[in-house]
Amino acid sequence: MSDAHGIRRGRLRDRVAAAGSEAVLVSRPANVRYLAGSAPSGAVLLIGPGGPESDALLCPRTPEGAPGEGRCDEALRVHVLPAPGADAAVAAAGMAQAQGARSLAVEEHHLTVARHRALGSVAPRLRLTGLGSAVEQQRIVKDQEEISCLRTAAEIADQALGELLESILVGRTERHLALELERRLVDHGADAPAFATSVGTGPDSGRAGHRPTDRRVEEGDFLSVCLGADYRGYRCEIGRTFVIGSSPADWQIELYDLVFAAQRAGREALAPGVEYREVDRTARQPLEAAGYGEGLPASTGHGVGLEIVEDPQFAPSAMGKLDACVPVTVEPGVHLPGRGGVRIDDTLVVRPEADGGPELLTITTKELLAL
Repeated sequence: MSDAHGIRRGRLRDRVAAAGSEAVLVSRPANVRYLAGSAPSGAVLLIGPGGPESDALLCPRTPEGAPGEGRCDEALRVHVLPAPGADAAVAAAGMAQAQGARSLAVEEHHLTVARHRALGSVAPRLRLTGLGSAVEQQRIVKDQEEISCLRTAAEIADQALGELLESILVGRTERHLALELERRLVDHGADAPAFATSVGTGPDSGRAGHRPTDRRVEEGDFLSVCLGADYRGYRCEIGRTFVIGSSPADWQIELYDLVFAAQRAGREALAPGVEYREVDRTARQPLEAAGYGEGLPASTGHGVGLEIVEDPQFAPSAMGKLDACVPVTVEPGVHLPGRGGVRIDDTLVVRPEADGGPELLTITTKELLAL
Protein backbone atom coordinates (compact mmCIF):
# COMPACT_ATOMS: atom_id res chain seq x y z
CA MET A 1 0.00 0.00 0.00
CA SER A 2 2.67 2.47 -1.21
CA ASP A 3 4.09 4.45 1.74
CA ALA A 4 0.71 4.79 3.47
CA HIS A 5 1.74 2.83 6.53
CA GLY A 6 4.78 5.01 7.15
CA ILE A 7 2.63 8.12 6.84
CA ARG A 8 0.15 6.68 9.34
CA ARG A 9 2.92 5.92 11.83
CA GLY A 10 4.26 9.44 11.38
CA ARG A 11 0.86 10.95 12.18
CA LEU A 12 0.55 8.84 15.31
CA ARG A 13 4.12 9.71 16.38
CA ASP A 14 3.36 13.42 16.04
CA ARG A 15 0.13 13.07 17.99
CA VAL A 16 1.65 11.27 20.97
CA ALA A 17 4.69 13.55 20.97
CA ALA A 18 2.35 16.52 21.32
CA ALA A 19 0.82 14.73 24.32
CA GLY A 20 4.22 14.21 25.93
CA SER A 21 5.09 10.59 25.07
CA GLU A 22 8.30 9.60 23.28
CA ALA A 23 7.35 6.11 22.10
CA VAL A 24 4.21 4.11 21.37
CA LEU A 25 3.30 0.46 21.87
CA VAL A 26 0.42 -0.72 19.67
CA SER A 27 -0.93 -4.15 20.58
CA ARG A 28 -4.49 -4.33 19.28
CA PRO A 29 -4.29 -6.52 16.11
CA ALA A 30 -6.41 -4.32 13.82
CA ASN A 31 -4.37 -1.28 14.86
CA VAL A 32 -1.11 -3.14 14.29
CA ARG A 33 -2.21 -4.08 10.79
CA TYR A 34 -3.34 -0.52 10.02
CA LEU A 35 0.07 0.88 10.94
CA ALA A 36 2.37 -1.96 9.87
CA GLY A 37 0.52 -3.64 7.00
CA SER A 38 0.65 -6.98 8.78
CA ALA A 39 -0.54 -8.38 12.09
CA PRO A 40 0.87 -11.88 12.70
CA SER A 41 -0.58 -13.61 15.73
CA GLY A 42 0.81 -12.09 18.93
CA ALA A 43 2.69 -9.29 17.14
CA VAL A 44 2.95 -5.72 18.44
CA LEU A 45 4.24 -2.52 16.89
CA LEU A 46 6.77 -0.26 18.57
CA ILE A 47 6.98 3.31 17.33
CA GLY A 48 10.33 4.20 18.81
CA PRO A 49 11.80 7.45 20.11
CA GLY A 50 14.44 7.75 17.40
CA GLY A 51 12.23 8.41 14.38
CA PRO A 52 11.10 5.94 11.69
CA GLU A 53 14.38 3.99 11.88
CA SER A 54 13.55 2.97 15.45
CA ASP A 55 10.12 1.53 14.59
CA ALA A 56 9.80 -2.25 14.75
CA LEU A 57 7.23 -5.02 14.40
CA LEU A 58 7.93 -7.56 17.14
CA CYS A 59 6.64 -11.08 16.47
CA PRO A 60 6.67 -14.30 18.53
CA ARG A 61 7.39 -16.23 15.31
CA THR A 62 8.53 -15.55 11.76
CA PRO A 63 5.64 -14.02 9.77
CA GLU A 64 4.27 -16.44 7.18
CA GLY A 65 2.60 -13.89 4.93
CA ALA A 66 -0.79 -15.64 5.11
CA PRO A 67 -3.70 -13.68 3.56
CA GLY A 68 -5.20 -13.08 6.98
CA GLU A 69 -1.98 -11.50 8.25
CA GLY A 70 -1.39 -9.02 5.42
CA ARG A 71 1.94 -7.96 3.94
CA CYS A 72 4.33 -6.12 6.23
CA ASP A 73 5.54 -2.66 5.25
CA GLU A 74 8.99 -3.24 3.75
CA ALA A 75 10.28 -0.06 5.39
CA LEU A 76 9.54 -1.50 8.82
CA ARG A 77 12.06 -3.57 10.77
CA VAL A 78 10.75 -7.00 11.82
CA HIS A 79 12.12 -8.44 15.05
CA VAL A 80 11.36 -12.11 15.76
CA LEU A 81 11.58 -12.95 19.45
CA PRO A 82 14.27 -15.53 20.20
CA ALA A 83 12.50 -17.23 23.12
CA PRO A 84 9.42 -19.39 22.38
CA GLY A 85 6.33 -18.11 24.13
CA ALA A 86 7.81 -14.67 24.86
CA ASP A 87 5.42 -11.74 25.08
CA ALA A 88 6.07 -9.29 22.25
CA ALA A 89 4.58 -6.37 24.23
CA VAL A 90 6.99 -6.94 27.11
CA ALA A 91 9.90 -7.22 24.67
CA ALA A 92 8.83 -3.97 23.00
CA ALA A 93 8.84 -2.13 26.32
CA GLY A 94 12.37 -3.33 26.97
CA MET A 95 13.41 -2.24 23.48
CA ALA A 96 11.90 1.22 23.98
CA GLN A 97 13.81 1.67 27.23
CA ALA A 98 17.02 0.50 25.58
CA GLN A 99 16.48 3.09 22.83
CA GLY A 100 16.41 5.83 25.47
CA ALA A 101 12.68 6.46 25.74
CA ARG A 102 11.49 7.80 29.06
CA SER A 103 7.75 7.45 28.35
CA LEU A 104 5.69 4.91 26.45
CA ALA A 105 2.05 5.30 25.36
CA VAL A 106 0.18 1.98 25.47
CA GLU A 107 -3.28 0.75 24.50
CA GLU A 108 -4.63 0.27 28.00
CA HIS A 109 -8.01 -0.79 26.62
CA HIS A 110 -6.32 -3.81 25.02
CA LEU A 111 -3.61 -4.84 27.49
CA THR A 112 -4.55 -7.01 30.44
CA VAL A 113 -3.61 -5.87 33.94
CA ALA A 114 -1.01 -8.65 34.10
CA ARG A 115 0.65 -7.56 30.85
CA HIS A 116 0.60 -3.91 31.95
CA ARG A 117 2.40 -4.87 35.16
CA ALA A 118 4.92 -6.92 33.18
CA LEU A 119 5.77 -3.88 31.05
CA GLY A 120 6.57 -1.89 34.17
CA SER A 121 8.63 -4.73 35.55
CA VAL A 122 10.86 -5.18 32.49
CA ALA A 123 11.25 -1.43 31.88
CA PRO A 124 11.06 0.27 35.30
CA ARG A 125 12.46 3.59 34.02
CA LEU A 126 9.64 3.97 31.50
CA ARG A 127 6.65 6.11 32.38
CA LEU A 128 3.59 4.32 30.96
CA THR A 129 0.81 6.54 29.63
CA GLY A 130 -2.53 5.78 27.98
CA LEU A 131 -2.81 5.98 24.21
CA GLY A 132 -6.61 5.86 24.40
CA SER A 133 -8.41 5.30 21.11
CA ALA A 134 -5.97 7.43 19.08
CA VAL A 135 -5.40 4.74 16.43
CA GLU A 136 -9.09 3.85 16.16
CA GLN A 137 -9.91 7.53 15.62
CA GLN A 138 -7.21 7.79 12.98
CA ARG A 139 -8.71 4.77 11.20
CA ILE A 140 -12.18 6.30 10.76
CA VAL A 141 -11.44 8.24 7.56
CA LYS A 142 -10.20 5.85 4.86
CA ASP A 143 -7.79 6.55 2.02
CA GLN A 144 -8.53 5.55 -1.56
CA GLU A 145 -6.65 2.24 -1.36
CA GLU A 146 -8.67 1.24 1.69
CA ILE A 147 -11.93 2.19 -0.03
CA SER A 148 -10.84 0.24 -3.10
CA CYS A 149 -10.43 -2.88 -0.94
CA LEU A 150 -13.89 -2.31 0.56
CA ARG A 151 -15.36 -1.84 -2.90
CA THR A 152 -13.91 -5.17 -4.00
CA ALA A 153 -15.19 -6.86 -0.83
CA ALA A 154 -18.67 -5.54 -1.57
CA GLU A 155 -18.54 -6.81 -5.16
CA ILE A 156 -17.61 -10.27 -3.86
CA ALA A 157 -20.50 -10.26 -1.37
CA ASP A 158 -22.94 -9.14 -4.06
CA GLN A 159 -21.76 -11.96 -6.35
CA ALA A 160 -22.12 -14.61 -3.65
CA LEU A 161 -25.61 -13.45 -2.68
CA GLY A 162 -26.74 -13.12 -6.29
CA GLU A 163 -25.76 -16.70 -7.08
CA LEU A 164 -27.59 -18.03 -4.03
CA LEU A 165 -30.80 -16.31 -5.13
CA GLU A 166 -30.66 -18.21 -8.42
CA SER A 167 -30.69 -21.59 -6.65
CA ILE A 168 -33.53 -23.64 -5.19
CA LEU A 169 -34.06 -22.62 -1.57
CA VAL A 170 -37.17 -24.44 -0.32
CA GLY A 171 -36.30 -27.39 1.90
CA ARG A 172 -32.72 -26.31 2.61
CA THR A 173 -31.60 -25.46 6.13
CA GLU A 174 -30.40 -22.10 7.42
CA ARG A 175 -27.07 -23.69 8.30
CA HIS A 176 -26.61 -25.14 4.81
CA LEU A 177 -27.38 -21.83 3.13
CA ALA A 178 -24.93 -19.98 5.40
CA LEU A 179 -22.14 -22.46 4.64
CA GLU A 180 -22.83 -22.20 0.91
CA LEU A 181 -22.65 -18.40 1.04
CA GLU A 182 -19.32 -18.51 2.86
CA ARG A 183 -17.94 -20.95 0.29
CA ARG A 184 -19.07 -18.70 -2.53
CA LEU A 185 -17.39 -15.69 -0.87
CA VAL A 186 -14.04 -17.50 -0.93
CA ASP A 187 -14.64 -18.80 -4.46
CA HIS A 188 -15.04 -15.21 -5.67
CA GLY A 189 -11.82 -13.99 -4.08
CA ALA A 190 -12.50 -13.24 -0.44
CA ASP A 191 -9.75 -14.09 2.04
CA ALA A 192 -12.52 -15.16 4.42
CA PRO A 193 -16.04 -14.22 5.47
CA ALA A 194 -16.04 -10.84 7.22
CA PHE A 195 -18.07 -12.36 10.07
CA ALA A 196 -20.24 -15.40 10.73
CA THR A 197 -22.90 -15.42 8.01
CA SER A 198 -26.46 -15.09 9.33
CA VAL A 199 -29.42 -16.77 7.63
CA GLY A 200 -32.83 -16.58 9.31
CA THR A 201 -36.09 -18.07 8.03
CA GLY A 202 -39.69 -17.80 9.15
CA PRO A 203 -39.89 -16.71 12.80
CA ASP A 204 -36.09 -16.22 12.89
CA SER A 205 -36.01 -13.74 9.99
CA GLY A 206 -35.11 -10.16 10.77
CA ARG A 207 -33.23 -11.01 13.96
CA ALA A 208 -29.87 -9.23 14.23
CA GLY A 209 -26.97 -11.66 14.61
CA HIS A 210 -29.15 -14.77 14.29
CA ARG A 211 -27.08 -17.96 14.34
CA PRO A 212 -28.24 -20.36 11.59
CA THR A 213 -30.07 -23.49 12.73
CA ASP A 214 -31.32 -26.67 11.07
CA ARG A 215 -34.71 -25.08 10.38
CA ARG A 216 -35.66 -25.62 6.75
CA VAL A 217 -36.91 -22.95 4.36
CA GLU A 218 -40.69 -23.18 3.85
CA GLU A 219 -43.15 -21.60 1.44
CA GLY A 220 -44.40 -18.27 2.75
CA ASP A 221 -41.29 -17.60 4.88
CA PHE A 222 -39.39 -14.39 5.12
CA LEU A 223 -35.72 -15.21 4.46
CA SER A 224 -33.15 -12.78 5.92
CA VAL A 225 -29.50 -13.01 4.96
CA CYS A 226 -26.55 -11.01 6.33
CA LEU A 227 -23.05 -11.66 5.02
CA GLY A 228 -19.80 -9.93 4.22
CA ALA A 229 -16.43 -10.49 2.59
CA ASP A 230 -12.95 -9.93 4.01
CA TYR A 231 -10.65 -8.72 1.23
CA ARG A 232 -7.05 -7.83 2.14
CA GLY A 233 -8.20 -7.27 5.70
CA TYR A 234 -11.09 -4.91 4.85
CA ARG A 235 -14.61 -6.02 5.65
CA CYS A 236 -17.99 -5.09 4.20
CA GLU A 237 -21.55 -6.05 5.12
CA ILE A 238 -24.78 -6.61 3.21
CA GLY A 239 -28.19 -7.72 4.46
CA ARG A 240 -31.33 -8.48 2.50
CA THR A 241 -34.76 -9.98 3.17
CA PHE A 242 -36.80 -11.98 0.66
CA VAL A 243 -40.07 -13.89 0.60
CA ILE A 244 -40.23 -17.57 -0.28
CA GLY A 245 -43.15 -18.32 -2.60
CA SER A 246 -45.07 -16.64 -5.34
CA SER A 247 -46.89 -13.89 -3.44
CA PRO A 248 -46.02 -12.14 -0.15
CA ALA A 249 -48.72 -11.71 2.46
CA ASP A 250 -50.08 -8.22 3.06
CA TRP A 251 -48.34 -7.94 6.46
CA GLN A 252 -45.02 -8.89 4.86
CA ILE A 253 -45.35 -6.22 2.18
CA GLU A 254 -46.33 -3.60 4.75
CA LEU A 255 -43.43 -4.45 7.09
CA TYR A 256 -40.92 -4.61 4.25
CA ASP A 257 -41.99 -1.24 2.83
CA LEU A 258 -41.64 0.32 6.29
CA VAL A 259 -38.09 -0.99 6.88
CA PHE A 260 -37.10 -0.08 3.32
CA ALA A 261 -38.28 3.51 3.88
CA ALA A 262 -36.32 3.71 7.15
CA GLN A 263 -33.17 2.35 5.53
CA ARG A 264 -33.47 4.72 2.58
CA ALA A 265 -33.89 7.67 4.96
CA GLY A 266 -30.76 6.65 6.84
CA ARG A 267 -28.77 6.32 3.62
CA GLU A 268 -29.91 9.70 2.35
CA ALA A 269 -28.91 11.33 5.65
CA LEU A 270 -25.23 10.43 5.15
CA ALA A 271 -23.20 13.56 4.46
CA PRO A 272 -20.08 15.23 5.85
CA GLY A 273 -20.92 17.28 8.93
CA VAL A 274 -24.07 15.35 9.88
CA GLU A 275 -24.14 14.16 13.49
CA TYR A 276 -23.96 10.43 14.11
CA ARG A 277 -27.09 10.52 16.24
CA GLU A 278 -28.96 12.42 13.52
CA VAL A 279 -28.36 9.56 11.07
CA ASP A 280 -29.67 7.16 13.70
CA ARG A 281 -32.70 9.37 14.44
CA THR A 282 -33.54 9.62 10.75
CA ALA A 283 -33.48 5.83 10.25
CA ARG A 284 -35.19 5.07 13.56
CA GLN A 285 -38.04 7.60 13.41
CA PRO A 286 -40.25 5.83 10.80
CA LEU A 287 -40.06 2.57 12.76
CA GLU A 288 -40.86 4.28 16.05
CA ALA A 289 -43.76 6.15 14.49
CA ALA A 290 -45.19 2.80 13.33
CA GLY A 291 -45.07 1.45 16.89
CA TYR A 292 -41.91 -0.65 16.68
CA GLY A 293 -39.62 1.53 18.79
CA GLU A 294 -39.44 -0.73 21.85
CA GLY A 295 -37.81 -3.69 20.10
CA LEU A 296 -35.32 -1.82 17.91
CA PRO A 297 -31.57 -2.53 18.21
CA ALA A 298 -29.27 -0.12 20.05
CA SER A 299 -27.81 1.23 16.80
CA THR A 300 -28.92 1.48 13.18
CA GLY A 301 -25.44 1.33 11.67
CA HIS A 302 -21.71 1.64 12.24
CA GLY A 303 -18.35 2.11 10.61
CA VAL A 304 -16.53 -0.71 8.80
CA GLY A 305 -12.93 -1.31 7.75
CA LEU A 306 -10.29 -3.60 9.21
CA GLU A 307 -12.99 -4.62 11.70
CA ILE A 308 -16.61 -5.25 10.84
CA VAL A 309 -17.75 -2.92 13.62
CA GLU A 310 -15.78 0.31 13.95
CA ASP A 311 -16.51 3.90 14.82
CA PRO A 312 -18.68 5.77 14.12
CA GLN A 313 -21.75 4.28 15.78
CA PHE A 314 -25.22 5.39 14.74
CA ALA A 315 -27.01 5.41 18.08
CA PRO A 316 -29.22 7.87 19.99
CA SER A 317 -26.40 8.94 22.33
CA ALA A 318 -23.53 8.83 19.81
CA MET A 319 -21.35 11.95 19.75
CA GLY A 320 -19.50 13.25 16.70
CA LYS A 321 -20.03 14.22 13.08
CA LEU A 322 -19.42 12.40 9.84
CA ASP A 323 -16.45 13.13 7.60
CA ALA A 324 -16.05 12.39 3.91
CA CYS A 325 -14.49 9.03 2.99
CA VAL A 326 -15.93 7.23 6.01
CA PRO A 327 -17.40 3.79 5.13
CA VAL A 328 -20.46 2.88 7.17
CA THR A 329 -23.43 0.56 7.27
CA VAL A 330 -27.07 1.55 7.49
CA GLU A 331 -29.04 -1.43 8.80
CA PRO A 332 -32.42 -0.85 10.45
CA GLY A 333 -34.65 -3.84 11.02
CA VAL A 334 -37.80 -5.02 12.74
CA HIS A 335 -38.35 -8.48 14.23
CA LEU A 336 -41.82 -9.60 15.32
CA PRO A 337 -41.53 -12.44 17.87
CA GLY A 338 -43.07 -15.62 16.52
CA ARG A 339 -43.64 -14.19 13.04
CA GLY A 340 -40.30 -13.00 11.67
CA GLY A 341 -39.16 -9.71 10.31
CA VAL A 342 -37.10 -7.62 7.92
CA ARG A 343 -33.52 -6.34 7.89
CA ILE A 344 -31.95 -4.33 5.09
CA ASP A 345 -28.25 -3.55 5.35
CA ASP A 346 -25.88 -1.71 2.99
CA THR A 347 -22.26 -0.61 3.10
CA LEU A 348 -21.71 2.92 1.83
CA VAL A 349 -18.99 5.57 1.76
CA VAL A 350 -19.83 9.08 2.94
CA ARG A 351 -19.30 11.61 0.12
CA PRO A 352 -20.22 15.30 -0.16
CA GLU A 353 -23.21 16.22 -2.30
CA ALA A 354 -20.87 17.82 -4.84
CA ASP A 355 -19.37 14.35 -5.43
CA GLY A 356 -22.73 12.68 -5.85
CA GLY A 357 -23.61 11.99 -2.23
CA PRO A 358 -23.10 8.68 -0.44
CA GLU A 359 -21.47 5.96 -2.55
CA LEU A 360 -23.38 2.68 -2.37
CA LEU A 361 -20.96 -0.27 -2.37
CA THR A 362 -23.43 -3.14 -1.97
CA ILE A 363 -25.76 -3.03 -4.95
CA THR A 364 -27.89 -6.20 -4.78
CA THR A 365 -31.49 -5.15 -5.34
CA LYS A 366 -33.58 -4.08 -2.37
CA GLU A 367 -36.83 -4.91 -4.14
CA LEU A 368 -38.95 -7.41 -2.23
CA LEU A 369 -38.25 -10.49 -4.33
CA ALA A 370 -40.43 -13.60 -4.15
CA LEU A 371 -38.06 -16.54 -4.57
